[in-house]
Amino acid sequence: MWTNARHVAPWLIVFAMASSSIAQTPITTEDTGQTIAVPPSGAPTAPATGGAPATGKPTPVDVPISSGDLLAISVLGAPDYHYDVRVSSQGDISLPMVGSIRVAGLTTPLAEVAIAQVLEKKNYFNEPTVSVFVKEYTTSGTSVLGEVQHPGIYPLLGHRTLLDALSAAGGTTGRAGKTVTITHRDQIDKPETITLESKDRQSMTNVSVLPGDTIYVSKAGVVYVVGDVKEPTGIILDNPHFTVLQAIAMAHGTNPTAKMGAAKLIRNIDGAPTEIPIPLDKILAAKSTDVALHADDIVFVPNSLAKTATRRTLDAAIQAATGIAIYGRY
Repeated sequence: MWTNARHVAPWLIVFAMASSSIAQTPITTEDTGQTIAVPPSGAPTAPATGGAPATGKPTPVDVPISSGDLLAISVLGAPDYHYDVRVSSQGDISLPMVGSIRVAGLTTPLAEVAIAQVLEKKNYFNEPTVSVFVKEYTTSGTSVLGEVQHPGIYPLLGHRTLLDALSAAGGTTGRAGKTVTITHRDQIDKPETITLESKDRQSMTNVSVLPGDTIYVSKAGVVYVVGDVKEPTGIILDNPHFTVLQAIAMAHGTNPTAKMGAAKLIRNIDGAPTEIPIPLDKILAAKSTDVALHADDIVFVPNSLAKTATRRTLDAAIQAATGIAIYGRY
């Protein structure tokens, strides 16, 4: 008898260790990547409440359920318990044997846990495995507006970034500014402003965009150069440190008849246009500091009447001399 016990005891120890390891082995969900401990009964415990995981990039199941979404709800092993329900304007759904339950603002894993707890509490199922699938988002598209090539609503389901959304809209236009505003559908009162820089492309790939979000690409400001310059023009302000000299250079310089010392900057201050003198002659001579320009500024270079009269006299003299030269040939 004791001999048999000595042979059986090691097998019992091995079996007990294997059972213990199976009962405590964690599993990783395919959708969320969360590690959930499995108790000896085999039913996964509820994940921690409070929304999506704090780390990692959002996945399709991280998209919060919203009013108007169409959900497909089923219970594993109960083929008759399969219902398509739409979330009400109050954020609730109504299910047989469950009644009304609030799911708006929950991710699908949290909604599954909430429904399972109600079914088990009412003794309809024993440790049910509930599946919640979002068949239709109320706003399944991402709106891309503003200075993009093709503004519109684009279906960007799953984990997408700001760069994906801008690419779907054909990229930005030449008039696009340096900032993009993202309004998330579940945080309408907290828009997110992103600075676009070609050298900082990594920031665009790190900004997540979810279904229902609205992306607005700002329009770049414009600086105008008018008056006695060679090419009066409007210049897109894509440089935050744009100055008067740079604006004059973009207009191909001033004319010989320009009154350099009387140049003016017209700027909108408190809703009213205000004239600011610009000592352009001193700036060109490096005797005065260059003036930084803001969006919608107007640089005006007036004409010098004295220089114009002198110029006209000089032109008349040249024309007369040319005529004499031509006449003298004959």
